[in-house]
Amino acid sequence: MNSDMSLTMALQSLPSSRMAPPAILLGLLMAACFTFCLSHQNPEFALTNPEKSSTKETERKETKAEEELDAEVLEVFYPTHEWQALRPGQAVPAGSHVRLNLQTGEREAKLQSEDKFRNNLKGKRLDINTNTYTSQDLKSALAKFKEGAEMESSKEDKARQVEVKRLFRPIEELKKDFDELNVVIETDMQIMVRLINKFNSSSSSLEEKIAALFDLEYYVHQMDNAQDLLSFGGLQVVINGLNSTEPLVKEYAAFVLGAAFSSNPKVQVEAIEGGALQKLLVILATEQPLTAKKKVLFALCSLLRHFPYAQRQFLKLGGLQVLRSLVQEKGTEVLAVRVVTLLYDLVTEKMFAEEEAELTQETSPEKLQQYRQVHLLPGLREQGWCEITAHLLALPEHDAREKVLQTLGVLLATCRDHYRQDPQLSRTLASLQVEYQALASLELQDGEDEGYFRELLGSVNSLLKELR
Repeated sequence: MNSDMSLTMALQSLPSSRMAPPAILLGLLMAACFTFCLSHQNPEFALTNPEKSSTKETERKETKAEEELDAEVLEVFYPTHEWQALRPGQAVPAGSHVRLNLQTGEREAKLQSEDKFRNNLKGKRLDINTNTYTSQDLKSALAKFKEGAEMESSKEDKARQVEVKRLFRPIEELKKDFDELNVVIETDMQIMVRLINKFNSSSSSLEEKIAALFDLEYYVHQMDNAQDLLSFGGLQVVINGLNSTEPLVKEYAAFVLGAAFSSNPKVQVEAIEGGALQKLLVILATEQPLTAKKKVLFALCSLLRHFPYAQRQFLKLGGLQVLRSLVQEKGTEVLAVRVVTLLYDLVTEKMFAEEEAELTQETSPEKLQQYRQVHLLPGLREQGWCEITAHLLALPEHDAREKVLQTLGVLLATCRDHYRQDPQLSRTLASLQVEYQALASLELQDGEDEGYFRELLGSVNSLLKELR
């Protein structure tokens, strides 16, 4: 009997003579509706969502299946060089190629071109006695593999430690050996003190003095060591060595001083106060071996560069006259090129200092004032350096010509009249123009657009243009 028939029978059972009370009618109607909902089981009125319930039930089944699959025996898949379909639950050996066939929707696998992993794992064969193995077997095999790798690593570390011990000795043993041999490790300061004492000792032979100076030059190249030389009076001892009657002592003493002066203002100041400039000029002005004058000129250049006060003292002491006499001696062409290079450096250094002060104002006012007191260009013109530099252009070496051309360029504003009145300079420049045009053409043929001779040709052409 359905709900509609129940409702009809309930209504017919009421007395026909009079209407039922409203409360009774309402109760019957509610009972009929409740019976109708229960009998039809309408999803829209259900107390739970059947879709969610079915989803949860599916997840529980899958989880249970996975647990059962993990515990069950896995069938081994034996790949070949051809693609084969994989059945659910089959275990694929490591190193196999696996793909998803988009046409069939199945997973497929095959061997690599070189099956490096077949039946071995890092050189160790798995202990498999049957054609099947479980996930627990895989976990055990992996644990054994890791354990084997750790053992191999430990063996390699031990072997390396043994090799290191065989090749090197512990520091404690070395210290003990040094103590037994009475070996004392000296600092640079201690070494320099020992060398100065050796050089200054009256009992040292000439060879020992020269050897001490030679070793000392190596240490004073370092700025801190050169300054440490001042702290115990070593610099003055070397300066006094310039007064020696032995040319070799003068030569190597100048060698040490040149290394100590280089880019070291503190040492340069102490050297000027110690009379080094006068002593260097005296050696250059007197008859000395060419090798000695080379080292002395090196020390003079190191003392004057970037030190305007020393440059002013150099001019007062007649340094330009000394250098003029030096370059005019026979057989001193090497010294002449070095002198010209020094003059070029001094002129350009002053020009750059003044330009920098105007543009950036980084030069200190005191240093700028010192540069302005160095009247180098007027002194060069008065001492005849315009003619001297012009005649040096006849030197045969290209490197020497390059330096002379540079110096002629920076002296152009001061020596323009002298250059124009010098017929020998005009002939030399014309000859060099022809020579370097030919050499520059050869460079262009070799594919060198910015070659060395092309630059020299540019310098010659620039001077000829300025002197027209």
